[in-house]
Amino acid sequence: MPRLVSHPDEVKIVTRRFGMSAEKIDRYLELGGYEAAKKCLAQGSEWIINEMKASNLRGRGGAGFPTGLKWSFVPKQSAKPKYILVNGDESEPGTCKDHLIFLHDPHAVIEGTIIAGLAVGAKMGFIYLRGEYRHLLEIMERAVADAYAKGFLGKNIFGSDSEFQVVTQTGAGAYEVGEESALMESLEGKRGIPRIRPPFPAVVGLYGGPTVINNAETIASVPHVIEMGAAAYSAAGSPRNGGTRLFCISGHVARPGVYELPMGYNLKKMIYEVAGGIRGGRKLKAVVPGGSSTPVLLPEEIETLGMDFDQVGKAGSMLGSGGVVVIDDQTCIVEFALRTISFYQHESCGWCIPCREGTDWLKKSLTRFHAGFGVAKDIDNIQYLAENMMGRTFCPLGDAAAMPTLGFVKKFRKEFEDHLNGKPCPFAKHVELALI
Repeated sequence: MPRLVSHPDEVKIVTRRFGMSAEKIDRYLELGGYEAAKKCLAQGSEWIINEMKASNLRGRGGAGFPTGLKWSFVPKQSAKPKYILVNGDESEPGTCKDHLIFLHDPHAVIEGTIIAGLAVGAKMGFIYLRGEYRHLLEIMERAVADAYAKGFLGKNIFGSDSEFQVVTQTGAGAYEVGEESALMESLEGKRGIPRIRPPFPAVVGLYGGPTVINNAETIASVPHVIEMGAAAYSAAGSPRNGGTRLFCISGHVARPGVYELPMGYNLKKMIYEVAGGIRGGRKLKAVVPGGSSTPVLLPEEIETLGMDFDQVGKAGSMLGSGGVVVIDDQTCIVEFALRTISFYQHESCGWCIPCREGTDWLKKSLTRFHAGFGVAKDIDNIQYLAENMMGRTFCPLGDAAAMPTLGFVKKFRKEFEDHLNGKPCPFAKHVELALI
């Protein structure tokens, strides 16, 4: 289970109710719960969207798209029902933040879903959890039932004329359904493969109706934006990146865990002060800043790097899902690259040829290379394969496999060459070529 830890630099917004029994609706109400939804009900949709735009809340699922702007794309008039879809299919390796939200503050997700519905005129919301999170489904179902019992969900929410229904659902353990169009396919009872776009979900989404899809952390942040006010929430972060972020710090650090820190917080400080530095007195070799699909960064690249979408993007990587994986100097990067591509090869839905064939060939090449049977042209071939996957698939999984691979090859080419020059990884003997 992911561990929520604390540090003096943390700013408690999303996690402020954690550990306070907020999963129980009466306690959630004592702590100010559902007041934001009541306020939004009184203020109306235009006010909500303007407030979200001013907050600079950006999507916490990985893309970082401005939440208020996304909501504004939904047409005001629609012949088909509108929907809110909460993406809780948290499957990115290195990421475990949504798990804690569902565990400690499920009503924040429900309240945020209601507010999103009021903003765009939707009457139905779906909360979709990762297949392996079935133990959290009981918590969410109980919270939804309690909200119905209080009159916060149903035909006349909060005693008004407005209607909003919520349904919970889990997946079957597929990484691919974390992609928004594959998520909709799964929810409709079909195979979880991506859709061709356009049309985009805001216009033609779930069951053909306009749909807002937001990550669970994004939705859980919404009531706090309303409570604090857009200006205060925005000021808690960095320019164009409002608020805080739940960073999941794992790997070779002394104090791994989930920390809530301001957007723009320095990455080096995050590793050495917040997470206690590299364990065992070793040296930092590399950092994966936003989950396994994001390109690796070198120690010299994180000196002044602020962890927000813009700064990490300028550094050549992505903030992604906030999964910070710290790699020490005794780690074989070739093996790390192999482990990464093995995951994406396994999780590819197989629909797109560049992804299906590319991930398979990358895994085969890296397996052979890591085991000590590589040849010089393999390094360039691995790079060539990855480059030709980029931008050629229906969904981002192909890019998610290619981007880290390119980062490993370009920034650690010497380590790849060392494997050819009689200095193979000491763990190479453990790799079974029969698994190729």
